[in-house]
Amino acid sequence: MLNRTRLLAVARKEITQLRRDARSLYLAFLLPALLVVLFGYAISWDVDDIRMAVLDEDGSARSRALLDAFRSSGYFTITRTLERPADIDRLLDRGTVSVALVIPPDFAETLDAGGTAAVQAIVDGSDANTATIALGYAGAIVQSFAGTVRLDGAPARLPIEPRTRVWYNEELTSRNMIVPGLVAVIMMIIAAMLTSLTIAREWERGTMEQLAATPIGRAEVVLGKLLPYVGIGLVDIAIVSLIGVFLFDVPFRGSVALLMLLSLAFVIGASGLGMFISAVARSQLLATQIAMIATFLPAFLLSGFMYAIDVMPAPLRVITYVIPARYFLVVTRGIFLKGVGPDVLRVQGLLMIVFAVVGITAATRVFRKEID
Repeated sequence: MLNRTRLLAVARKEITQLRRDARSLYLAFLLPALLVVLFGYAISWDVDDIRMAVLDEDGSARSRALLDAFRSSGYFTITRTLERPADIDRLLDRGTVSVALVIPPDFAETLDAGGTAAVQAIVDGSDANTATIALGYAGAIVQSFAGTVRLDGAPARLPIEPRTRVWYNEELTSRNMIVPGLVAVIMMIIAAMLTSLTIAREWERGTMEQLAATPIGRAEVVLGKLLPYVGIGLVDIAIVSLIGVFLFDVPFRGSVALLMLLSLAFVIGASGLGMFISAVARSQLLATQIAMIATFLPAFLLSGFMYAIDVMPAPLRVITYVIPARYFLVVTRGIFLKGVGPDVLRVQGLLMIVFAVVGITAATRVFRKEID
């Protein structure tokens, strides 16, 4: 049975140590805000303002109309007009442009004759993601241009007029997808790193003997030390969420209460993992290093934040099921962008509760008060 008096005494002791350790306070409150601002501005999957060179060997009204279609798309910026094909290699090698568009000399003549005119797009494939998106944009622009002109130059009426709507992220900006994901990634790292110092600090400072001489149980020590960091974690989530909404203009369509409730389960689990690491390592430096490796790389790479889980190899997809940031990522994006409720997020919530129970149980079983 847990004794509330002893439990709160351990919590007060941990709060006192935190107040005396300015570095931990900076890590607890300033680092999450700094990381979300840094990553929010630095990470972007939007591909626009693609620098393009043009070799227009036709020089006709038709070719100029095609170039105008590229300019007005908002995705391409024509920075170079070339005179000979040999210039393309030099520009792509130096990274001056990402795409080179070559319009053949018989472009207008072929169109007027009712044939199929070929337009060549040479893309720098060293950045595969940008190259793929640039090719998709170029193909869509050329297809749209081909469908809106007739042989006599008059606009053509397409038999089908597509009308598309985008839900949840109407502007298709990657920031709206990145910032809610950063909440999960950053809090996984911060919560585990902070609590990974707690028990190890007792061993390094020689205060574990005082705990060993008291009747406090292992569970009371673990939970008592955990309570302040759970509160800090919830405050950090609120700070990071406010930065996302007011600084990055990320929409928030869901329930604040639901976000904080599910965040509580996630923070308890991440803090329990940190406590487990701290109990095993008994060294603050080693515990910090293990916590960074155990949280940063899995949360960043295997949670679905950077790469879609569906396209990962089968062994990695299996590993993602034990990454708690995977489930909290679904929670933050669902609440921020879609405004979903418990009926949609109940599975993720249940799995995060299981993770919290496992983390605290493992930390309690590993922790030993006995002095060697």
